Amino acid sequence: MNRLTAQMLRRKPPEMLRADAEGHGGLKRALHARDLTLLGIGAIVGAGIFVLTGVGAQQAGPGLIGSFVLAGFACAMAALCYSEFATMIPVAGSAYSYSFATMGEFVAWVIGWDLVLEYAVGAAAVAVGWSGYMRVILEGLGIYLPMALTYAPCVTTPCVTGTAEGAIINLPALLVVVLISGVLYVGISESARLNSFFVAIKVFVVIAVIAIGAFYVRPENWTPFTPMGWLGVANGAALIFFAYIGFDAVSTAAEEVVDPHRDLPIGIIGSLAVCTVLYMGIAGVLTGMVPYTEIDPTAPLAAAFVGRGLNFVAAMISLGAIAGLTSVLLVLLLGQSRIFFAMSRDGLLPAAFSKVHPVYRTPYIPTVITGGAVALTAAMLPIEEIAQLTNIGTLFAFVLVCGGVMILRYTSPKLHRPFRTPLVPYVPILGIGFCVFLMLRLPFLTWMRFSGWLVVGVLIYMLYGRFHSRIARDADRRAAAGGG
Repeated sequence: MNRLTAQMLRRKPPEMLRADAEGHGGLKRALHARDLTLLGIGAIVGAGIFVLTGVGAQQAGPGLIGSFVLAGFACAMAALCYSEFATMIPVAGSAYSYSFATMGEFVAWVIGWDLVLEYAVGAAAVAVGWSGYMRVILEGLGIYLPMALTYAPCVTTPCVTGTAEGAIINLPALLVVVLISGVLYVGISESARLNSFFVAIKVFVVIAVIAIGAFYVRPENWTPFTPMGWLGVANGAALIFFAYIGFDAVSTAAEEVVDPHRDLPIGIIGSLAVCTVLYMGIAGVLTGMVPYTEIDPTAPLAAAFVGRGLNFVAAMISLGAIAGLTSVLLVLLLGQSRIFFAMSRDGLLPAAFSKVHPVYRTPYIPTVITGGAVALTAAMLPIEEIAQLTNIGTLFAFVLVCGGVMILRYTSPKLHRPFRTPLVPYVPILGIGFCVFLMLRLPFLTWMRFSGWLVVGVLIYMLYGRFHSRIARDADRRAAAGGG
C-alpha cells in the first residue's frame, strides 16, 4: 500500500474526535432537547411542504400520503443511525466526522464536500424562494419593488425562470442571508431563539391549514388512492424527499449541546416524527380538497384554498412559507459553517475556517464566508436546477452514515454508545436500501451533475487537503520520531 493510499484510508478514532472538540473548539454549549427538536423542525418544514406536495401529487395522486410515509421511513432508519453516532461522537461535522471515524480521510472529505450541496447550495435556493414569497406578499400590500432589484440578471435567451431582462441583483435574497448570518455570528443561543419564533409561526400555520381544510375534504377525491400504482407512490417519495431534508443538521450542532448523550437522539428523532405527522395531514387535506389531476403544482396549498374562496387562508399560507423558509435558511447556514469548522480543524481546509470568536464563541470566519458565498449566489444566479442536487447529496450522506454504523460495530465493538441503533444490521441495511432506491428514482441529469460536483471535490482534496491533513502530519511526525 503506497503512502497516498494509506493516508486516504487512515481513520480518525472517535476518542481523537472527542478530544479535538474538548481541547480545540471552545464552542458554547447552550442547546437542550427542546432547542434541538425546534432546530430540526426549523430545518425540515419549509418550501417542501408548501410547494413539493403539488409536484408529488402529480406522481402519486392521493397516495402522496404513502409517499410521505415511505420517505419518512427511509429518514427514520438514517435518523436512528445518526443518533448512535451523534451521542458516541458529539462533535461538529455530522456525517463528515462519522465517516472519518469509520471509513477514512478520503471518504470523509467526499462526504464533507457532498454536504455542501445540502447546506450551502440548498440555502441559496431557499433564499431565492424567500425573495419570491416576500415579493408576492409586498405586492399584495400594494408595495412593488423594482424588477431590477428582485430578480437575477438574465444571461440567456430566452430568460430562464428566476431571471429577468434588465435585472441587476436579487436584493431581498442577498439581504436575508446577510441578516441571518449576522445572527449566527453573534451566538448560538440567539440563533436558537430566533429559530423557535419562526418555528412557532409555521407550525401554527400548518396545523391551522389541516384543521380548516378538513372541513372541505371530499372523500371521493381519494378514489382511486394510487392511480399510478405503488411505483407512482415511490416516484412521489423521491420527489418530495426534499421536504424532509434538515433533520440531520441537528447533529452538526453536537458540540453546542449541554447534554448530547440524552438530547441529540430526542432532537433528531423527535423533529422527524413531528414533521412526518404534519406532512401526512397536509397530504391528506390537499388531495381530499382537490382532485389530484387539478392540483396546482406551483402553489398547491394556496390554490386549493383560493378555489374554495378562503383567500385569508391562502394569505396565512404565504406567511407560514416566509417563516418556514427563514428558519430553514438559518439552520442550513448554521450546519454549513459547522461542517467547514470540522474540516478545517482536521487540516483539510485552511485554518481560518476553524477560528472561534473570543467573545461570542462561534465559528465566525466560516459563518462570514458561508454567508457571503450563499448571499452572492442567491443574488446573482437562478439556482433552482442546482438545488435539485440537494436530494441526491443528502441521500448519499445517509447511505454512508448507515454503513458507518455497521462498520464501527465490527471494528470497535467496545466503544461506549450512549444510544444504540436497534436491530443492527437490519436497520442500517433498510436505511441504505431505501435511500439507494430513492436515489435511483432521480433523473439521470441529476446523477451527472452530482458526479461532476464530486470530481471537483476530489481535485480540491488532491491539490490541497492531502498536503495539509493534520492526522497525516501527526503520523509523519511519529514515524520520524521512531514511533511508527
